[in-house]
Amino acid sequence: MIKIDNKFNIGDIVYLKTDKEQEERIVCGITIYNKGELMYKLSCGLDDSSHYEFELTNQKNVLKSIMSN
Repeated sequence: MIKIDNKFNIGDIVYLKTDKEQEERIVCGITIYNKGELMYKLSCGLDDSSHYEFELTNQKNVLKSIMSN
């Protein structure tokens, strides 16, 4: 039996650590792969993308968003 320990839940607002604009994204799906590996489906406006948990944070990096302007 595999125990799933997800850090984020559907409906959570998250940010991509590498996103210079630090746009809000909402978790709209979670896919569980072999051995419990998770991929989070994120929605940002009309765009959807999938990301690993280590790419995400629930804290906006304000400095990164200011530096991109």
